[in-house]
Amino acid sequence: MAQQYDVVVVGAGTGGYVAAIRAAQLGLTVALVEKQKALGGTCLIWGCIPTKALLEHAHALKVAQQGVKEWGLTGYDAAKVGIDMVAVHARKDKMISGLTGGIEMLMKKNKVAVLKGTGRLLGKQQVEVTLHDGTKETLTAGKEIIVATGSSARSVPGITVDRKQIIFSDEAIHLTSVPKSIAIMGSGAVGVEFASIFKSYGSEVTIIELLPRLVPGEDEAVSAELEKTFKRRGIKAFTNTKVTAAKAGPKGVEVEFAGADGKAQKQAFEILLVATGRGPVTEGLDAEKAGLKLDRGYIVVDELFRTSMPGISAIGDVITMGGPHYQLAHVSSMEGILAAERIAGQDVRPINYNHVPRGTYCDPEIGSAGLTEAQAKAEGYDVRVGVFPFKALARARMAGETDGFVKIVADKKYDEVLGVHIIGPRATELVAEAVLALRLECTVEELIKTIHAHPTMSEAVGEAAHAAHGAAIHI
Repeated sequence: MAQQYDVVVVGAGTGGYVAAIRAAQLGLTVALVEKQKALGGTCLIWGCIPTKALLEHAHALKVAQQGVKEWGLTGYDAAKVGIDMVAVHARKDKMISGLTGGIEMLMKKNKVAVLKGTGRLLGKQQVEVTLHDGTKETLTAGKEIIVATGSSARSVPGITVDRKQIIFSDEAIHLTSVPKSIAIMGSGAVGVEFASIFKSYGSEVTIIELLPRLVPGEDEAVSAELEKTFKRRGIKAFTNTKVTAAKAGPKGVEVEFAGADGKAQKQAFEILLVATGRGPVTEGLDAEKAGLKLDRGYIVVDELFRTSMPGISAIGDVITMGGPHYQLAHVSSMEGILAAERIAGQDVRPINYNHVPRGTYCDPEIGSAGLTEAQAKAEGYDVRVGVFPFKALARARMAGETDGFVKIVADKKYDEVLGVHIIGPRATELVAEAVLALRLECTVEELIKTIHAHPTMSEAVGEAAHAAHGAAIHI
């Protein structure tokens, strides 16, 4: 006999477990199915959290290496400071286990039934779960099933990932030693974050990007600034360049690549990290058999996450809705909340994906929200721009982190803020103000009139607003 619940969630990543909690808060009975042994999904176990932990270690190493000269620290030889990967991984793993354990506790607190196993859609609002011990259970969702199976790293044609020398980020976070050299295919968030990590740890790093600039989804000025700072750090970058072949061997990975001029190069690296994007996880789900419409493997949903089959919704990295959709943990969480609230009968509004904050945790950090300057012009806006450099900011000088700037893109006619693009210290924190400004349809003048505490990094946002009106105070 099938076990009865109001809602059955398949996948316990940042979309699924949040959807389960919100549905339970609203009085629904909920079951959560997860094929991994721990809850939390890609972000917590293989993605956001472990990579940011490695970046924090990189920052600590940077401060220690500069300590005698820049910070006046004594009692050690800064030239001999290095990184202990065993200790790094021990701290990272302890942190992850603590967080996954916290999610388990949240499930108990909210009376969510957790089943560890692989879910398969049976249709008619039923899910068959093959548990880790091989037994099977059938769950019935009286109201709705939510599919939140996420995404996984994918390669490109012609590049075979052996997960030893040619690897994905899943393997990169577990490397037990620092590679002497590493090539990274792709310069999106994953690519530049690992470039930053391994350069800080002591690797020779080379980025190979197919498109004309690094972090191609960001404002062009941000890309230019990152390329400049990476070059100063000794990170090599080849843009407009395609990897044509990669072969692992006893002496490393031989990588062949060619630029826009077609001229081929061949170079050997200890490791090749493939960071060219992610694809949806639907294997074994029987999504099409259950009546779901797919597009390139992604589950097609409407603006409120309803699939083509009544009684089944989908959220997070596994979905497509025909327009912009970011594969980001915080997007999945918000989608989970909205899906749960709709299922519970609440009045919900679609997400405005133009207001999604993007964070890239390289050194220097990148935080952005809204339209880039080029996008705003393409949409027909008469654009005004304000830029303020961190090097003019007292707080940034105190921290010894003066690279980068805040750039505000606004509409001249109504003075509305259209986008904010930050590269520099605490950029991923500062972008929160930008998201609120966009959501409230804030004007540049309102940002100017907003008092920013001194001395803080956030002053750069206020100063950039002044600059957009041609009246920056400190430059």
